Amino acid sequence: MSLRAKLTTGTAAAASLLLLAGTAAAKQPGAPGIGDPYYPNAGNGGYDVSHYDIRLNYQPATDNLSGTTTILARSTQDLNRFNLDFVLKASSVRVNNKVASFTQADGELVVDPKGTLREGSDLTIVVTYSDVPSSRSLGGFTAWKRIPDGALAIDEPDIAPWWFPSNNHPTDKATFDVSVAVPDGVEVLSNGIFNGTTKQINGWTRWWWRSLKPQTTYLAFIAIGQFEIRRSTAPNGQPVINAYSERLGEDAGAAKASVERTSEVVEFLEEKFGPYPFEAQGGVVTPGIGFALENQTRSTYDPAFFRRGTNTYVVAHENAHQWFGDSVSVHGWKDIWLNEGFASYAEFLWSEHVGEGTAQENAEFIYDLYAADHPFWTVLPGDPGPENQFDGAVYDRGALAVHALRVAVGDEDFFSILKGWTAHKRYGNASVEEFIAFAEKVSGEQLDELFKTWLFTPSKPAAAPGRDGEFSARAAVAEPKSRQKIKETHELLAAGH
Repeated sequence: MSLRAKLTTGTAAAASLLLLAGTAAAKQPGAPGIGDPYYPNAGNGGYDVSHYDIRLNYQPATDNLSGTTTILARSTQDLNRFNLDFVLKASSVRVNNKVASFTQADGELVVDPKGTLREGSDLTIVVTYSDVPSSRSLGGFTAWKRIPDGALAIDEPDIAPWWFPSNNHPTDKATFDVSVAVPDGVEVLSNGIFNGTTKQINGWTRWWWRSLKPQTTYLAFIAIGQFEIRRSTAPNGQPVINAYSERLGEDAGAAKASVERTSEVVEFLEEKFGPYPFEAQGGVVTPGIGFALENQTRSTYDPAFFRRGTNTYVVAHENAHQWFGDSVSVHGWKDIWLNEGFASYAEFLWSEHVGEGTAQENAEFIYDLYAADHPFWTVLPGDPGPENQFDGAVYDRGALAVHALRVAVGDEDFFSILKGWTAHKRYGNASVEEFIAFAEKVSGEQLDELFKTWLFTPSKPAAAPGRDGEFSARAAVAEPKSRQKIKETHELLAAGH
């Protein structure tokens, strides 16, 4: 921020220093990273994005992606330079309708707007580009997934840099318009509301999608290929769009029997978490992902989740993320338990709902599954480190932590905490510490020791949460009917990352 000095007699030297300091401050570039300790280069400083308009053309035969992304933002400091996270080759950049110079290296598009952008200024940033995304890597990794009939821009924690320039961190949410032109006969899926197609004169069709609520960059997706698209209306009146790759083979029936129940699952989760936070529902099943991901309004699933038959547990898991992860997003990637622990616990709740095992039975089964010296207990769900961010313990031990909270405070306070939390932090970001403070406030109980035990201690707790002698003996006789399906789901989810 520039300093302003009023020159007065006898203070010229001091005033000159102030003016020099002001000049230096005015020329500060935006930071190349937001400051996330797990991913230091993720995101950027100096501006806040409000909207992305992504207009693309994609040719499946060559994997060529071209187009323009227009970013609406506001500067949060005086800027003479700023970064965008992007790995594709840009051909031009404009800032507020003026041509800007730029350089690209190591996943950073560094923009020089040729002049200082004052704090609080509205910014219109237009980036034009053309490249082959599957040929681009960052840190030896390529998130873009080319498939036989198209491509998938689906991954976590990074996918945006392979298809649009962005401030790529969960703390900078925005609304989105996404339109993609493809050859006639190819389908395009994305987030939010489907606004139809436009026939183009060159034998191509443009598909239009709009996300009305704040969305993080890694939850924006496109799936391009040959899909069967099913449209319906949810009980709450929202549009439901489900899509199934034509390459599902023998898994197609089980996939449809699971994902077509999305609105039923959402209706159940609303009872536990509060009103559904977004404008549309649905899911996409396609080979080539290797995992499932909670893309906002329209989760995506690899068909492996349905290889042994229907699996509504993964549907419950990914749709629980619409509250825990999508609406209430992590403040930093170390807070991943707020996403995965609660989505995994939603599977416990769904298991109770469908009569395949209580949450208590599932919690005891997980606790007994791993011996005290198993590495499972050395991972800290509350701060697992980037190398263990998607470890199975973040899911399963994370769910045990949620159940421990339920046992400690009782059902009335527990569900008041969940509904209050999703309302309090709706469309925002949060840390594990903030959740603990909120749970203590609602319950009126001191919970530091509980969360220290289940989230931050690298050893097996003394007992499963809620275990007593009678229940323990009963649980030891038979595995909950849901456990094998939940276990398979978590192994696939963790293996995908």
